[in-house]
Amino acid sequence: MGASSGPRLSGMQKQVLGLYRGFLRAARAKSAEDRQQIESLVSIEFRRNAKEVDPKNFLYIEYLLRRAKKQLDQLMSPDIVGLSALNVSFSQIKHPTN
Repeated sequence: MGASSGPRLSGMQKQVLGLYRGFLRAARAKSAEDRQQIESLVSIEFRRNAKEVDPKNFLYIEYLLRRAKKQLDQLMSPDIVGLSALNVSFSQIKHPTN
């Protein structure tokens, strides 16, 4: 039948879900320990961004999508074994005083 009971997703939402699935697929190609670490980190990052990012801030969402795509491309390389996260908030950046 093909009809789904959920809401229709926007193009950006489809991209996000596609990237999330891509990370999970790429994690399957890694060792069990690395896979668990990757899946955990990906889940945490996606959930954090879902809560903290304004859904109307399209420029920032597009930036996050580009960054995630680059990370996914790197993760798909057989030489790469895992991911790391870098969390920097604007409140952590110290501005020089004159």
